[in-house]
Amino acid sequence: MSREVPIELTEATNNSLPTSRFELPIITPDAAVLKRLEESCSTVLTDDTSRIDASRDWWPISIKWAIGGSVPALPTVVARPASTEEVAKVIAICSEFHIPVTTSAGRSGVCGGAVPLFGGIVLDMIDMTGISDIDDTSLTVRAAAGTFGPPLEEELRTNGFTLGHWPQSFDISTLGGWLACRSAGQYSTRYGKIEDMARGLEVVMADSTVIHTGFNAPKAATGPDLSQLFLGSEGTLGVITEARLSIRPLPELSDHRTWIFSNFSDGLEACRMILRRGATPAVMRLYDAQESTLHFETDAGCVLIVYDEADPGLLSWTLQVVDQECAAQHASLGDNGLVDRWFDKRNDVSVLAPLYKSGIVVDTIEVAASWKNLPGLYESCMSALQSLPETLYASAHLSHSYNDGACMYMTFAGQPTDDQEAEEQNPSELYYNAAWRRTMESVMSTGGSISHHHGIGIQRASYLRTVLGPAWPVMESIKNSLDPEGILNPGKLGFSSYVCGTPWP
Repeated sequence: MSREVPIELTEATNNSLPTSRFELPIITPDAAVLKRLEESCSTVLTDDTSRIDASRDWWPISIKWAIGGSVPALPTVVARPASTEEVAKVIAICSEFHIPVTTSAGRSGVCGGAVPLFGGIVLDMIDMTGISDIDDTSLTVRAAAGTFGPPLEEELRTNGFTLGHWPQSFDISTLGGWLACRSAGQYSTRYGKIEDMARGLEVVMADSTVIHTGFNAPKAATGPDLSQLFLGSEGTLGVITEARLSIRPLPELSDHRTWIFSNFSDGLEACRMILRRGATPAVMRLYDAQESTLHFETDAGCVLIVYDEADPGLLSWTLQVVDQECAAQHASLGDNGLVDRWFDKRNDVSVLAPLYKSGIVVDTIEVAASWKNLPGLYESCMSALQSLPETLYASAHLSHSYNDGACMYMTFAGQPTDDQEAEEQNPSELYYNAAWRRTMESVMSTGGSISHHHGIGIQRASYLRTVLGPAWPVMESIKNSLDPEGILNPGKLGFSSYVCGTPWP
């Protein structure tokens, strides 16, 4: 598999390295350390092309920076291990010499989680790939962390199984990234999020010890589930190198529906009741009027698309429940071709770069809340985004649903005025941060979660302490215990990073 970047860098006229947006102390391994790395790891790269490639992920604001010839932060070395043993050797060297190490692979994250803030080493996992075992009796698979989505799913399907995990970044993301950010696929209402599928992990710790969690038996009551400690830790507590996951037999049948609601709140109520009755269609996405017009070219109301795949009896009952609850909210059946339209366009993010090139700043922010709080959260976030004078567009859709609540995506697009361009040095960045800040504040004030599956990275780091409150010192104590040198992905998840002697952020 090959990696993709959101936009190519604008080439500097003097062919120099791009500038870094984060002016932080950079740690550079000396020649002796570099030699040890080359002796310990199959591939060690220090050329400019590899360093630039490893400097960024799909964080949308970095698209704007790339247009100006900048990257978030440059590493000094890219190490590409071919085995868990090599990962452990690289981590041991980094620990000995206090070198920051940022683990990455597909770099499809959208919050800056793979940005090497303090330079050092990027641990690129893409050579650690493949399935080592499919247990067709217990319905589990073991796979390496650097395995991209398409080959993982293809091999499973060849053997009659599916993982059921289809994130929008499916083509350009890896298993390790899914686990590190608690990824949610577009079929999560049927199959669950990645943490629901994870049965065991292999992890390299900051002291280079290799541990295994949860590999022996399902739902074991052997103390706290250590797998959950590393799921969502974004490489700050350890490096995930392999996982055992639950799989499902390929479904026999599939079917779909489209319903149109006169307003968003009625659609939310129908979705709530569908889940309340125990139905879990794989895809159940509700779009507000703005997004329904944008994505489906209809002004009839709020579009709900439903797709499911299952045993024939279960499939029939699930769609019967969907039809009953939508009808109860006075919805009307829509064109089922809209579901096909969604499938055709669901992973298309090609519009991002042209919008940024034209001066329009755009992003999506996924959050989550209980069914009780979702209507108020929606109204508060829309009001907050629309109150910014630069905002051209604000909308939302429901994307992943559960018995107790759901994930909602907020989308915004804005453009600084000419006056702001003249007065402010970085008006696009100022607007971007303002839109994020107002959305986060609205989510927290209405009882929601600031992230559902995109993680924390850099973009959300400043909010996590507030969200966790008295639990934050517990998080810090875990970090300090497992990574006392602070070398693992410093500057992420809101942890203060002393790797350069000065706390950041």
